[in-house]
Amino acid sequence: MKTKFSTLAFILFSIFSFAQSQTKQSSTIQQKQNSENVTYQLFPTKNYWTFIKLDTRNGKMWQVHFTVNADGEKGEVILNSLSLVSKVKEANGRFTLHPTENMYNFLLLDQIDGEVYQVQWSMEEKYRGIVPIK
Repeated sequence: MKTKFSTLAFILFSIFSFAQSQTKQSSTIQQKQNSENVTYQLFPTKNYWTFIKLDTRNGKMWQVHFTVNADGEKGEVILNSLSLVSKVKEANGRFTLHPTENMYNFLLLDQIDGEVYQVQWSMEEKYRGIVPIK
């Protein structure tokens, strides 16, 4: 009886793990397909209420907050207001963000030139911004 139960539990666990893996893969593929030709893209942070909005043409970014409470804070604050490329070099999908293990930091990648920037978001203005990684 224990063997049957163990076998059934293993099979159910395997099916659940495979289904979860397939969902993550299709979500990643869909996100990658959608990001190639869009001007703006939202990237989630590990904070439920905060996203980063990226202009994929030029690397401009905003920290976006939302709330479900009437008196909660919502809106956008600037992370980077300067274009990282000249107007003639702008192209949809040129820039993308990659999360790091630190919930406040992302890596911004210029997918054409290979430049990388450290992006830090914060509720406090003095702790947000971007720095090139050379």
